[in-house]
Amino acid sequence: MPGKQNHEGPHTYSSPDPHPDLDAVNLRLLAELADDPRLSMSALARRVGMSAPAVTERIRRLQEAGVISGFRIVVEPAALGLPVSAFVRIRPGPGQLPRLTAVAASHPQISECHRITGEDCLLARVHAPTVAQLESVLDDLLLYGQTTTSIVVATPVAPRNLPLPPLPE
Repeated sequence: MPGKQNHEGPHTYSSPDPHPDLDAVNLRLLAELADDPRLSMSALARRVGMSAPAVTERIRRLQEAGVISGFRIVVEPAALGLPVSAFVRIRPGPGQLPRLTAVAASHPQISECHRITGEDCLLARVHAPTVAQLESVLDDLLLYGQTTTSIVVATPVAPRNLPLPPLPE
């Protein structure tokens, strides 16, 4: 099946199609929540022209279906005393992947960890108060594999919401 292209922007959507629960109303709800995730259900309902109970039910169904996986607050790491940020690629030693992922999951300074393709198996984001503290986190990881670290010097594109698929016709 050929890919679908959104002619209103540069994003291309191809098979598989978006989740079946993403009808025009739900896409509108997601767009409104992406703009302001702190909206109350009644304010969200007013924006989309529905009742608050109907909107609440739709949001609940989107959560149950796994379309909405959570709501979060974004806190600037430097405000918490963690100005050093780094991405760490990790190549586990033989048989060490389960232990390494357990260490990453238990380490509060690792904010995310992804299983990736390529020579390295994991990519982790680490926040630390100093380079010395970053080194301490790396030492914990080095018990189970090799690391390659890149310290973040700037973030020209901050984390942002994913583009929504075009509204169904």
